Amino acid sequence: MADFDASRTGRKRLLRRPDLSLARCEFFLRLGEDSSVYTTYLLENSGWAFTSARFHARPFDIQMDRAIMTSTVTPISQAVATEKTADVLWFLPTHGDGRYLGTDIGARHVSLGYLSQIARAADELGYFGVLLPTGRSCEDSWIVASAMVPLTQRLRFLVAVRPGLSEPSMTARMAATLDRISNGRLLINVVTGGDPAELKGDGVFLDHAARYDVTSEYLTIWRELMTGKSVDYKGKHLAIEGGKLLYPPVQQPYPPLYFGGSSAAGQEVAGDHVDVYLTWGEPPADVAAKIADMRRVAEAKGRKLRFGIRLHVIVRETAKEAWAAADDLIKHLDDEAIATAQRAFAKFDSVGQQRMSKLHGGRRDKLEVSPNLWAGVGLVRGGAGTALVGDPDQVAARMKEYIDLGIESFILSGYPHLEECYRFAELVFPKLPLKATTGNNLGPARNAGPFGEMIANVVAPSLRQSQS
Repeated sequence: MADFDASRTGRKRLLRRPDLSLARCEFFLRLGEDSSVYTTYLLENSGWAFTSARFHARPFDIQMDRAIMTSTVTPISQAVATEKTADVLWFLPTHGDGRYLGTDIGARHVSLGYLSQIARAADELGYFGVLLPTGRSCEDSWIVASAMVPLTQRLRFLVAVRPGLSEPSMTARMAATLDRISNGRLLINVVTGGDPAELKGDGVFLDHAARYDVTSEYLTIWRELMTGKSVDYKGKHLAIEGGKLLYPPVQQPYPPLYFGGSSAAGQEVAGDHVDVYLTWGEPPADVAAKIADMRRVAEAKGRKLRFGIRLHVIVRETAKEAWAAADDLIKHLDDEAIATAQRAFAKFDSVGQQRMSKLHGGRRDKLEVSPNLWAGVGLVRGGAGTALVGDPDQVAARMKEYIDLGIESFILSGYPHLEECYRFAELVFPKLPLKATTGNNLGPARNAGPFGEMIANVVAPSLRQSQS
């Protein structure tokens, strides 16, 4: 906000408010030193933006002559406006992949070679990172991420720590080492777990509330260790004496912590400890309410959170083709397969899973739960069960709606993951306001062969910039 004092003998004082973006900045003209009359000019309507000024003692207190003011403005079309942006991560299917859900038809085995194809594609296409799932049905995420690091250049790896399954001192050392050997490309996904049967199989017999108590104690110790402090702690579940991390991570104070928990206990943990709060792909109104709740929880603790969302995507050049692909994905599902999966999910004590299951109710006749948001994946898949379906403009529009709500990270996947990794980046990246997600900047390709085959790029290869 700017305040021009017209009484100062030819000099104008400009007070700028840093919390307003350039494109929405408001200017107020005061008509005399003691006047309370203001005229409002919206910068976007006036078509001008200040690009330079002479700063004086107080922050955002600028004094200019009229000549300077008129000579240092540029049309808004030439100014760089602040726009909400987001990052896009992809997914490494360490539990397997395929063309269809709920069937062995078209299934693909997990192998180092196949996972490396997806990781290299995501790296080359400019995704911010990849999520590696965790659980007894998955290959170990830490070992897979370590194998992918030397095969990639910029790609980040969102890897799970499991409070209750491991000690915070051990995973602190693992995290610091992986962050160093990857040169700061590690992201941490904190997974408390919501399937009591699987947790018992891993030796965890705690109830829902106790598991989140353990998570809070775990992160208290883990965060202190990662800062290099000597840690003494005794809680209800965990204790440590003289804990110390000798080799620090590249990212300070530690790699960012991602976490999803829809219950009140989960939200308290998020408010106390994490950097990015994750939600599964619910309708925008539900996501908006969850973000508002989490902001209140974090603010009450004197903290701020960033927000991310986990979704599948089915994008095609036309909406008709996209919806046909969605139907094709579940064409081998029968009622018994759906019922079996839903009975298993009903045993979870995860509030997030309950919210996912409620979207479709186990029925396949009303799967579009919000414009372009399809719940068909959740008929047989636990966890993230919704997909954005549509043409590139529709999918980008829905993603921008989530960005406007405060979402800064999208963790996406699609079946099969190699092909859909390319398809999404090529069709939707150009339509999104990306942040640190670079996209593929190789330049356009051209058909230059005698038979029309694609053989070259218009621009010569160049060195990529190193990761900041």
